[in-house]
Amino acid sequence: MKKLFAKRQFKFNFMGQRKFGYALSIVLLLVSIISLTTRGLNYGIDFEGGILVEATSEAPVDMQEVREKLSFLRDLSIQSSGTEGKTILIQAKPEATENANTLVNQIKEVLGAGYSYNQVEVVGPTLGDELKEKSLLASVLALLAISIYIWFRFEWPFAIGCMLSLAHDLIIVLGFFSVFYIEFDMIVVAGLLSLAGYDCNDSIVTYDRVRENLRKFRKLSVDDILNRSVNETLSRTLLTSLTTLFVVLILLLMGGATLQGFSIAMVLGTIFGTYSSIYVAVPLLRYFDIRSVGETADTSSTVRG
Repeated sequence: MKKLFAKRQFKFNFMGQRKFGYALSIVLLLVSIISLTTRGLNYGIDFEGGILVEATSEAPVDMQEVREKLSFLRDLSIQSSGTEGKTILIQAKPEATENANTLVNQIKEVLGAGYSYNQVEVVGPTLGDELKEKSLLASVLALLAISIYIWFRFEWPFAIGCMLSLAHDLIIVLGFFSVFYIEFDMIVVAGLLSLAGYDCNDSIVTYDRVRENLRKFRKLSVDDILNRSVNETLSRTLLTSLTTLFVVLILLLMGGATLQGFSIAMVLGTIFGTYSSIYVAVPLLRYFDIRSVGETADTSSTVRG
């Protein structure tokens, strides 16, 4: 096991395999874009409006019985939370003529006195639309800030490569949520923003090694320099990705229904972020004149991978 994770010099020909990476990326992007444009996202109550009730019973909950009692609710969703089967999450959308607070009182009345209520949320459709706009604006501003930082920290070809790689990952993760119709709420947005920072950090480490090698190995071809850079940082990339993946998998398994969307976004982001930093972010540099970047690059503060 120690030898498996020991730092070593890999010699994989990633640039020679880039066409397979391009093909896989194109397929995943097409499926994601088609699903997003035709099926859309399964917006949660944060965006669509509705009610969310988290209730805990004194005894294990009979889910079928609860569903029958609450069958009068529109767009009803009931999930079990926790390991003991005593806590349930109830989500529903009131009719246009219904009062959401009245509906909450009806739920409490139907469930009876054997329940305690840990969380009750009521979101109106107007607030949901406002949250959509603000979450989109926050995401755009975050990506713009990352782009500007990379542009000044490196040079514009690296900023473009990093942003295209990040867009690749975000579209595929959103496509996964669309294809499997997993609920999309504000917690998932937080996961996507966390994913943006993680993905860019992974690419930046490799990019920094590319700049360093451009100065050290002036006679090597661009493909050889890119291959060398990816291989030299591969141990660091895999170790970081695996340790992150272990944590988010545990969160997915043990975090309950509330954190499920966030956990899924982070699991997918870790996997595709590692893939894209190797097969998208770095190969894109082949289409720019990065040798001129290497001639002027300041490597006095390189990031060691």
